[in-house]
Amino acid sequence: MSAIPGQMCVFLVSVDGGIGEVKISAAAPSSSITVEPKTISTKQVAEITVIPHEFGTQELTVRGSRVGFQTIKTATLEVLELVVDGEDPLAAYATVIRDRFVPWLAANHPEFGITNETEWTGTIVRPNILVVMFYLFFSEEWEMGVSWHVMVPPHDWARIYLRHRYTEVHPSYTFEISSLSESIVPHAIDPADAFAESVWR
Repeated sequence: MSAIPGQMCVFLVSVDGGIGEVKISAAAPSSSITVEPKTISTKQVAEITVIPHEFGTQELTVRGSRVGFQTIKTATLEVLELVVDGEDPLAAYATVIRDRFVPWLAANHPEFGITNETEWTGTIVRPNILVVMFYLFFSEEWEMGVSWHVMVPPHDWARIYLRHRYTEVHPSYTFEISSLSESIVPHAIDPADAFAESVWR
């Protein structure tokens, strides 16, 4: 997984069967780490948020413990020297695109509980990919992936996915605005068409 210093790298952990709760812990050098929640059972999902502070290759170690048994998994972060620590050149435009979808979601899918008052925390994702840009937002309940095509009309589409946090490991809803430069309302699309059969990392 590629990242930049200061990026929120969110890893998902789920339990495949068994009885009882699993305690989750994680460690990575030169990074800040939070685990929420710290214990999970079947049908629950933990989020491990890693914020790297230095360039280079870093290894994340995740431990799951239950009734005396332990499982260890690792993942590799390649922290790139693309921007100065703390810079986020995509945040402003990603927020504009997100806010094109939010009023429509509030009106057409009130069951999501997403409104203009919903508070979001954003982060770059896939920082070394161009032409199609990717960004993630997190509210208390939802992960929203926002992508957009850096092209002239009518090919300037934007897409989002929604994943319910702490219960899902894959996106459950995907929507598209076919052209950002035109007055086109969002519509549902297949996750495969939104590059969202799995979460973006």
